[in-house]
Amino acid sequence: MINTEIKPFQATAFKQGEFVEVSDADVKGKWAIFFFYPADFTFVCPTELGDLADKYEELQKLGVEVYSVSTDTHFCHKAWHDSSETIGKINYYMLGDQNGNITNNFGVMREGVGLADRATFLVDPEGIIQAMEITAEGIGRDADDLLRKVKAAQYVAAHPGEVCPAKWKEGEATLAPSLDLVGKI
Repeated sequence: MINTEIKPFQATAFKQGEFVEVSDADVKGKWAIFFFYPADFTFVCPTELGDLADKYEELQKLGVEVYSVSTDTHFCHKAWHDSSETIGKINYYMLGDQNGNITNNFGVMREGVGLADRATFLVDPEGIIQAMEITAEGIGRDADDLLRKVKAAQYVAAHPGEVCPAKWKEGEATLAPSLDLVGKI
């Protein structure tokens, strides 16, 4: 999946009190996060979505749009948004993928179950997947680490010939791969 282009899709999303249409064409031209989760009204999912909501403003400042995706409908997303304090703070897109097109496009549909895996994809402005993470059902994701990965991907995109080492944080030293570094790290 890494370094492949996202596939075409169309979906209805719930965003800030409205139903809006979203397609792959809307994603291109900016950084995007696709944040797949199994289902609304569950247990780990709201903790992750709320954590991501807390970082949404910072992601927006970095030019990143967030698209959460589950196989629930956009109507279900609205009901959850209206009934949960945690989900109520979400301002990013909540895509309804009841036919599974987007989930299947990203290869994270649980076969025979009809639910998405817990998966995150970072997509660059050209629509190319630059990072992905898939965890088991009971393992929640961390928005701080996702934010760190976004900053690293944006740094690498803006600085050809440099790479970010493990645990890299904005402002820290990077590496310039070369023959001189072989065996010295």
